[in-house]
Amino acid sequence: MKLNYIVIPVIAVCVSAVGGSFTSSGMDWYRTINLPPWTPPGSIIGVVWTVIYILTAASAIIVWNTWPRPDAFRAIIALFAINAFLNATWSYVFFARGMLSAAFVHALVLEATVIALLLLIWPISKTAALLLAPYAAWTAFASYLTFTIARMNAL
Repeated sequence: MKLNYIVIPVIAVCVSAVGGSFTSSGMDWYRTINLPPWTPPGSIIGVVWTVIYILTAASAIIVWNTWPRPDAFRAIIALFAINAFLNATWSYVFFARGMLSAAFVHALVLEATVIALLLLIWPISKTAALLLAPYAAWTAFASYLTFTIARMNAL
C-alpha cells in the first residue's frame, strides 16, 4: 500500500478538525448575529464539508499517483497545501475572530485556490479535477453567504 493513501486522508481529517475547532469556539457569538433566512443549518453544512473533504482527498491521491509527474506537479501540491491552510483558517477568521469582512476576502482567496487547482489538474486527470467541482461550487456559495452576513452585521 502506498503511504499517500494514508497521509492524504489524515491531512484532510486534520484540516477538518482544526477548522471544526475554530468553528466550535465561535458558536456562541455566531448564534447572536444576523443570518439570511437561506443560511443552511449546521447539520447540512457538516455533511457538505465531509463530502468535500473526501472528494478533495481522492483528487489529491489521484494527482499524487500520476506518473510521469507533470512539470506542474510541485505547484499543484503546494496549492493543495495552501488551500488546506486557507480552508482551516477561514473558520478562525470568521468564527473565532468574528472578522466578517476579512472572512469574505479570505473566502474569495480560498475559492481562487480551488479554481486554480481545478484548472491545473484538468490536463492531468479530468476525474481528479471534477472531484473538486463541488468544492468550487460550495466555496462560491459560502463566499456569497459570508458577504451577505458581513453586510447584515455591519456596524
